[in-house]
Amino acid sequence: MKTIEAFILYSEPEQAMKTVEELKHSEAVTKIWLLTPAGITDKIKGCKNIALDTLQSSDTVRKIAQKSKADYTLIYLKPTVLKPGYFALERMIRIAEDTAAGMVYADYYAVVDGEKKSHPVIDYQEGSLRDDFNFGSLLCYNTTALKKAAKRMKNETYQYAGLYDLRLKVSQKHPLVHINEYLYTEIEEDTRVSGQKIFDYVDPKNRQLQLEMEQACTQHLKDVGAWLEPRFKSIEFDKDNFVVEASVIIPVRNRIKTIRDAIASVLKQETNFPFNLIVIDNHSTDGTTEAIDAFKSDNRLIHLIPERDDLGIGGCWNVGIHHVQCGKFAVQLDSDDVYSNEETLQKIVNAFYEQQCAMVVGTYQMTNFNMEMIPPGIIDHREWTPDNGRNNALRINGLGAPRAFYTPLLREIKVPNTSYGEDYALGLNISRHYQIGRIYDVLYLCRRWEDNSDASLDIVKMNGHNLYKDRIRTWELQARKKLK
Repeated sequence: MKTIEAFILYSEPEQAMKTVEELKHSEAVTKIWLLTPAGITDKIKGCKNIALDTLQSSDTVRKIAQKSKADYTLIYLKPTVLKPGYFALERMIRIAEDTAAGMVYADYYAVVDGEKKSHPVIDYQEGSLRDDFNFGSLLCYNTTALKKAAKRMKNETYQYAGLYDLRLKVSQKHPLVHINEYLYTEIEEDTRVSGQKIFDYVDPKNRQLQLEMEQACTQHLKDVGAWLEPRFKSIEFDKDNFVVEASVIIPVRNRIKTIRDAIASVLKQETNFPFNLIVIDNHSTDGTTEAIDAFKSDNRLIHLIPERDDLGIGGCWNVGIHHVQCGKFAVQLDSDDVYSNEETLQKIVNAFYEQQCAMVVGTYQMTNFNMEMIPPGIIDHREWTPDNGRNNALRINGLGAPRAFYTPLLREIKVPNTSYGEDYALGLNISRHYQIGRIYDVLYLCRRWEDNSDASLDIVKMNGHNLYKDRIRTWELQARKKLK
């Protein structure tokens, strides 16, 4: 029988005792280690203690690798009681053996406010580089793979990116295998809705963590041959003739509550160049069409209703940018949101020329429906640097807003016909060859309300979104490897 040594967090005696008893039900578990804060001397019969700084540090990874002598190393990441399913650990070993996995992970049940809910996770793929990829809290590593990866971490001193670095290094040599079976139950402590969680990575208090994650990801890209040096193609802004310098593009469907504000914020822009507004009305049925028509006295407004009925947000963008009156630069505005002031459009166009870039990304501020600032406040994506931004973009979940594009290039690439992730796909594609410009002034008010597309998603929809973005990263990673 293959064996397991288990490493669990010790948060308090009752939690640890219960988890230890659960693990002892499996004959495969030969030893249990308690990962304790420094100074904890509590003992549990049959277990040994390991003092650590943080669970996520490189030092902790090295200690686990040094101590484990079994065939497999089980790491439980949460300070709550773990309840493995019937023969769950044996099942993990079986799948790991059959697939030659470096690590296996599984679907699980999460107890939220006393209610047990199914929590499926998604398959790991080459582009699953997000440091917040959800494996669940129970990871079963092949010990040999873990030790070899930890040995390659000998010079790392991460406080926060140790486990992230470990799984990247293991993934370079072995598959990380998802067992789509519910193999354990855990207590879920983070009960925030999806729309709140997605901004954790831009929280200023996580700055050092983000720098470490970027360093680990950058090294991984170098290891797999997908890292790009800071050399970019130049842009020729006189490639075609355009009737206006810039066009604001608003795809919309059934946004009667917000579309008037969005349109008004565009039409009051003050610029030293001609611009227009192209609204692609995707067959609205709630009065949005009539609300748009109320602005038709302004000849800068172009109101399009596509003949097709199979368009997502990206498809509507394609309709707008291929319109004969689309300007040299295509500038994004979502139908929920507004520009922060009358200077936004001018600043964006200036940035194209000043920074010689093919795409510009601005800074936005989170607000409620009444446009009052709400946490996390200003989202500036300062993790983007001119030298390494396009590499780090493969790790994070978005590039920021508002976004603007050089129209000839966008017409050549085409926008994916989806309603989620299409902007991220464009940013990755463009950054493969061209510099992306940044503006750190607040240009945009992003309104959070119950009808936002990502305000509160269930786990199935969240998994679908994350799987698609990971697929986008995989495609981009493969394309970048070919540039070598």
